[in-house]
Amino acid sequence: MKCDIILSGVGGQGVLSVSAIIASSAMQEGLAVKQSEVHGMSQRGGAVLANLRISDKPIASDLIPRGTAALILSMEPVESLRYLEYLAADGTVITATNPVTNIDDYPPIESILDQVRRLPHAIMIDAEKLARQAGSARATNMVMVGAAAHLLPVPFATIEHFVRTLFAPKGERVVDINVKALHAGRSAAAAS
Repeated sequence: MKCDIILSGVGGQGVLSVSAIIASSAMQEGLAVKQSEVHGMSQRGGAVLANLRISDKPIASDLIPRGTAALILSMEPVESLRYLEYLAADGTVITATNPVTNIDDYPPIESILDQVRRLPHAIMIDAEKLARQAGSARATNMVMVGAAAHLLPVPFATIEHFVRTLFAPKGERVVDINVKALHAGRSAAAAS
């Protein structure tokens, strides 16, 4: 079993937190994990990329070869398209539909979403709306983890455990919001 995941977004969206939750869940299940991160001006809203490789066998490299990723999990729609060359032919793109218009010439959002819709395996999630319904727009990244859960090689309960662990220092209210967001994302993906 091998599951290569490209995680993308822009600075401040929690891409690295998402990667850590998925990686911790996989390690808890006894799987081998390698990850690498690229921060492109992330503190100024620039691109953030994480390669996350999960396998039941040893992994030699932390970088995902082009054309082999099972999943692109993106917190931002333009960023979901940036790494398509890494997606396997049968791979899936899961993206939030909410743009981060941090550049003057940001393309029209409908044209971006149309490109995503044309992909053979794509799921688009209004993550910001679901996060707000869960209690905080800041939980958008947990919505996206939930949306990807059915494609991850780990039980949902293990993922939920690590969401609780990550947010426990921030108090029970924050934990509850993020767990609700996780479940909302899972439900939204199942309905797609």
